[in-house]
Amino acid sequence: MDAEQKNSKRRWIIIGFSVALVVLVFVRLAHNKRTAEALVYRYDSAKPVSVAVDTLRLEPLGEGRSYVGLFEPDRESKVSAEVQGKIAEVLVDVGRRVSRGQPLVQLDNSLLRLQLQGVEVQIGGLQSDVDRYTVLAKADAVQGVQLEKAELGLRTAQVQRATLQEQIAKTTIRAPFAGIVTAKLNEAGAFAAPGVPLVQLTDIATLRFTVSVPEADIAGFKEGRSWRVTADALPGIPLDGTVVLVGAKADPANNYPVQLRVKNTADGNIRAGMFGRVFLHEGERQQGVLLATNAVMMEEGRAEVYLVKDGKAARRAVSTGTHVGDRLEITHGLAPGDVVVTAGFIDLRDGANVVVQ
Repeated sequence: MDAEQKNSKRRWIIIGFSVALVVLVFVRLAHNKRTAEALVYRYDSAKPVSVAVDTLRLEPLGEGRSYVGLFEPDRESKVSAEVQGKIAEVLVDVGRRVSRGQPLVQLDNSLLRLQLQGVEVQIGGLQSDVDRYTVLAKADAVQGVQLEKAELGLRTAQVQRATLQEQIAKTTIRAPFAGIVTAKLNEAGAFAAPGVPLVQLTDIATLRFTVSVPEADIAGFKEGRSWRVTADALPGIPLDGTVVLVGAKADPANNYPVQLRVKNTADGNIRAGMFGRVFLHEGERQQGVLLATNAVMMEEGRAEVYLVKDGKAARRAVSTGTHVGDRLEITHGLAPGDVVVTAGFIDLRDGANVVVQ
């Protein structure tokens, strides 16, 4: 066999090997594709979704409804000076109870008092001039215009004295109302100016109690009406709360802010920042529709659930009320007998076929 035949045979062997290699690669890729496709999850919209459900019924809610709220001070103010000056002394400490008009901070007024002394001396001299000119004017020894100038100078000095006395009085910063000092915002040696807070004063003799109420109960809260309020830290002390504000606009959860004014105990046992409850319809055994909390979904501030109707899921918006144990009261949107999905939310959508476990 000559060299040309050998080369031709070698080329055919190489071509055959290359073709076999390409075929093998394609076979392997096709096998891998089938394996990957087998592992990929494909949602079958016609396949029923397995869910757990609860059939709703009327259940007791307890002795009346209650709503959780927060106690806040009726009055709170950061007290500042009306005049500027160096702080000579802070007269109160944090936690101190003060009465209305009690001194809180004293500013340095030594320069103002020196100016007042100078004006007092000036007034004494002008008063002497007025007395002397009065006698001379009656005897026609001086012109009446001199007496008038002396009297004008005396009145001007008296105005200056009153101005200085008012400025000196304002260097003593006093409590605008009775309360408790809850913060010292400056110390002796600092510079006080109008609008710069010096101390914080809080009045808890009367408190504001704010709760969020669903629309189903908002009609019961009318301005001037009273409800029983308790603090969680002191449940044995009943308080009388009078409604002073009912919100005109709901929050994203369809609840309305309601504010009650509550008079504190004589010892001030209820503190600002404590949690409490307001009770409605006491003495009446209330009933309502209760649903497991995990069955309620929140979507952009709206509460929604899935119902089961004719073998299909139906999404519905609801309004919620109070918690009773680990369940939530449904005040609007559901009725006794409704079948609600409580588990199996994966792949669940509005209109999906369902099968109850």
